[in-house]
Amino acid sequence: MTDKYGVGQDPYCYPNSSLLINLLDLKSEEELIAAEVEFTSYRLSTFIPDFDNLSFDYLCHIHYHLFQDLYSWAGQIRTVDIAKQSTHFCNVRFISKSAEKCFEVLPRNNYFREMPLPVFINNLADFFCEVNVLHPFREGNGRSLRLFCEVLALQAGYELSWHHISQEDWLLANIAGYQGDLMPLFRLFRLATKPIDI
Repeated sequence: MTDKYGVGQDPYCYPNSSLLINLLDLKSEEELIAAEVEFTSYRLSTFIPDFDNLSFDYLCHIHYHLFQDLYSWAGQIRTVDIAKQSTHFCNVRFISKSAEKCFEVLPRNNYFREMPLPVFINNLADFFCEVNVLHPFREGNGRSLRLFCEVLALQAGYELSWHHISQEDWLLANIAGYQGDLMPLFRLFRLATKPIDI
């Protein structure tokens, strides 16, 4: 049985199922989705940003923080290759090395600080797209990466809000970014980003 990532039967799922093995031992997708919403919302409410550790390790920490109640592998790099339809994410063998390359952009560009809004948006959207193609975790990549980007934006003097962006627009923009067209992501990040009033 193939799951939504096209992995087939993989060690993350219950036998003969596409449902992820979870610490609550929930056996239906509806229950697991509801539990993810409940537990990640709670963990988000207890999240304290660390502005001094904007690294791939910190992204892993964020993933662990959000999903620790649900998955034993929270915060760990996936061990299987995954794809969504025609979108194939980074091969497992190259995730760590590719992550180094993605995240070295941050210190090299002073973590996007002191950038005018249009320049900040373009840099952040490009960074997001590169890391999204990694998809380093078995599940929960988008939520973890968006939270990382929120922390990155805050320390650069900007605030991100995703509430008025539809799931469909977000998905289409991510697919376009994967295919090399960043304009839809630029537009959505423009909608989501505003300077912090001091």
